[in-house]
Amino acid sequence: MTNVCEVVVFARAPVPGQVKTRLIPTLGPLRAAALHRRLTRETLAKAMASGVGPVTLAGHPSAAHPFFACCAARYGVALMGQEGADLGERMGEALKRALDRAPMALLVGTDCPPLTVEDLQAAAGALGRGADAVLAPAEDGGYVLIGLRRLNPELFSGIPWGSARVFRETMERLERLNWRVACLPERWDLDRPEDLARLQALRGARRSA
Repeated sequence: MTNVCEVVVFARAPVPGQVKTRLIPTLGPLRAAALHRRLTRETLAKAMASGVGPVTLAGHPSAAHPFFACCAARYGVALMGQEGADLGERMGEALKRALDRAPMALLVGTDCPPLTVEDLQAAAGALGRGADAVLAPAEDGGYVLIGLRRLNPELFSGIPWGSARVFRETMERLERLNWRVACLPERWDLDRPEDLARLQALRGARRSA
């Protein structure tokens, strides 16, 4: 069991008008919500296919939305709510709970189509080889994955979430903690209308492969 790594997938309930809001001018609220549902399902499928350990779907604002129950049944994953006053508290609490159950934990969102099964395996492998933390930076200055073997609240308190400083600030805090850190290749998030063309190209390439 020493190499087991729990994967926590963070997802918002797919309520039209409340998800993928920056894509609504292009897609409209219903299509934006449908895209969010598809991305959530794809992320869960990758997490399961990675085989690194158990998968938990963490729903926000609660785990009670029917979509989450359907996903849990379809993919055979555990389901829990996100607890905390802000994103940092919710991430920290979810990782704490995962690390209570497993020696290593990864947390990913659902906005990163280019994140692969191999990325998840590489992240778990880095932790298994002794890294205290692993991150996958995002093009916008955030990160699309964080993995830990131990928890420190400093990593999630006072971080300027949503800014271009998230990854840099987190790395600076990890350096102050003197933790061993591994980084995966940079990936992009699906946030802006121009990212839709990248998504189409990515899916076309995967179908061809």
